[in-house]
Amino acid sequence: MKNLILTSLFLFILQIQCYAQERKSNLNYVDPTIGGVGVILEPTRPTVHLPNSMVRVFPMRKDQLDDQISNFPLTITSHRLSPVFALMPVSGTVNQAIWNERIEYGHETLTPYYYSTSFENSGSSIEFSPQSRSGYFIIDFADYQKHFLRMGVFSGKGEIIVQVKRIISGTEEFSGMKAYFYAEVDTDISEVQYQSSANKKLVLIGLGDQPRQVSFRYGISYISIDQAKQNLIREIPDWDFETVRNNAQTIWEKVLSQINVTGGTIAQKRVFYTSLYRCYERMVDINEYGNYYSGFDHQVHESKEAFFVDNWLWDTYIALEPLHMILNPEMEMKKIKSYISMYEQGGSMPSFALVFGDWPAMTGNFAASWIADAWFKGLRDFDLITAYSGVRKNSIDATLIPWRNGPRTSLDDFYNEHGYMPGLHPGERETVSIVDTVWEKRQAVSVTTANSYSDWCIAQMASELKNKNDEKLFLKRAANYKNVYRADKGFMWPKDKDGNWIEPYDPRFAGREYFTENNAYIYNWDVKHDLHGLFAEMGGRQKAEEKLDQLFREDLGKSKWKFWNTQPDASGLVGQFVMGNEPSFHIPYIYNYLGAPWKTQKRIRMLLNTFFTDNLFGIPGDEDGGGMSAFVVFSMMGFFPVTPGIPVYNIGSPVFENVTIKLPNDKDFTVIAKNNSDINKYIQKAFLNGQPLNKPWFTHDELINGGTLELIMGSQPNKQWGSDINNSPPSAIKYNPGLGY
Repeated sequence: MKNLILTSLFLFILQIQCYAQERKSNLNYVDPTIGGVGVILEPTRPTVHLPNSMVRVFPMRKDQLDDQISNFPLTITSHRLSPVFALMPVSGTVNQAIWNERIEYGHETLTPYYYSTSFENSGSSIEFSPQSRSGYFIIDFADYQKHFLRMGVFSGKGEIIVQVKRIISGTEEFSGMKAYFYAEVDTDISEVQYQSSANKKLVLIGLGDQPRQVSFRYGISYISIDQAKQNLIREIPDWDFETVRNNAQTIWEKVLSQINVTGGTIAQKRVFYTSLYRCYERMVDINEYGNYYSGFDHQVHESKEAFFVDNWLWDTYIALEPLHMILNPEMEMKKIKSYISMYEQGGSMPSFALVFGDWPAMTGNFAASWIADAWFKGLRDFDLITAYSGVRKNSIDATLIPWRNGPRTSLDDFYNEHGYMPGLHPGERETVSIVDTVWEKRQAVSVTTANSYSDWCIAQMASELKNKNDEKLFLKRAANYKNVYRADKGFMWPKDKDGNWIEPYDPRFAGREYFTENNAYIYNWDVKHDLHGLFAEMGGRQKAEEKLDQLFREDLGKSKWKFWNTQPDASGLVGQFVMGNEPSFHIPYIYNYLGAPWKTQKRIRMLLNTFFTDNLFGIPGDEDGGGMSAFVVFSMMGFFPVTPGIPVYNIGSPVFENVTIKLPNDKDFTVIAKNNSDINKYIQKAFLNGQPLNKPWFTHDELINGGTLELIMGSQPNKQWGSDINNSPPSAIKYNPGLGY
């Protein structure tokens, strides 16, 4: 009996230990379905991939509520865009329906490293796991009927070739370049049927009429089919799905273990680690073991250096890239070096650097913000002189018109001379031919505010390079935002070419004629580089604080559906504040600059609890491949980089009791929030490395050198902590990182 009791006790302890070990993996908290139903715009996708790697796969459907899958792409070439090479297992009689069939699916297993689902009509199932430039599918065909792999090209331009009994390859043209794949199946191909039309090319690859399991492994390339084959052989040399899956799982476990949290709820951990997973979808390295194809000069380059593409900088410069400057500084420098190579190859510094070249989306010159931020955080392994040449050229010699590339136009000459982008009066016809007159328009005010900030970053780079003339020039341009702030109305306001304020004009309802995806209420605060100068324009700190309060309380002025007709990106509304769009991310932290950090703490907790939940509706706007998720990661940890280019972090209100970041230099930075809870969200006292901290910010150096930020939390705001305006975070047009804070 004694031995039986001891054995039972041993087994019980072993079970507890096994469970504890299982919970050590932060992967257990990741749920790729979070946000899978888009709020107004795009849903998240349950993307299966290795961190920052070429092959990214998810089931093609409308959203997570859609019960039919149309295809699985062999990869996507950009976040949620441009899939290539459709794959779908189908069964049955060959008729018109089978060529176009969308198949109902049942239970899914969704992780960053592995996907599986079953099909409700046939009982067949599919599994997938990735490597960096290759992937592995397993299909279980369940019944006695003809079974096929249906393959095709999404663009309609390309071909799928069945070369010999078990080898398939293909080419697909998209956006002026080509993608290639090479694949092998472990079952003899019994028949091949093709269907082609003007915009569709499909092939049915027969695999017999018996129940069977079929393995399909493949490599992807932007160079050639032969290179795709080499990528496959190098990464998946054997028919061993479990090795591929286990390798992918191990890589993700390592990445997600770089930040460890305790406290908070299970739901908050699910939100946090799912957000961290989404921060690793891009940029992606497309160097294929010594060679890469560049869409910026359409050449194959021999290089041992990584070549990163797929960055939507308008979305990522403020949170995603700064997050990786902490977690992965070596990778971040390789990304910037890739941008510099793109500039050398194509003649301009990209805005959205996609695999096929620059996509001049959105507004601003945010490569300048990104590069300046890296440099002043001590990331120096890149050519600052060449980088500076590229961002300077974008500012002075290229067009600032939204969604356009090319040399400067008459509008840009006007901007350079007068310091603002002129707007058109309601009903006035566009006079510059390259402006998109259908939807994007001039976005005159936000072009001015965005480039004011970008030019401030260029001024800091010029100072670092001892170029005094350029520093003076760009500091002057950094103040251009003042030209579109109308003090008597208290709003950013468009001016015409004659310098007159445009009327009639309502700050709530002005669309893309004057603003980018938001209205004047948001762009009032788009002055990250000179917040104290902005407060002065608003009539002083007290009036600025009142205006910021009112942002979260202001009525929409019409019903939501009518408001969204003009502002479809304005999701996650709190008053006129827009949680679901990137230009808003820094705004709740502005209270720190106004001497009221308790209001930052209040707003951040409310926003996180309201809009970032662990269900299908858990993302309030377009997630944009890590752009929004990085805001969540930072804010849940308790700090945020308001002004890239100034290496400091604003303190908010962490949701966890303990956050430990394992830094690449083998040091740890820890945030401890004592007495933390949903109610105890206000900072009472703070200590940095044991010393009292009476300001609501700390430096990047203090973070990367390791240490502990200790916050004592309470249920009522301590309105004195961090209230000294002289201790507010640095944000000034004359700030010079080379001279310190």
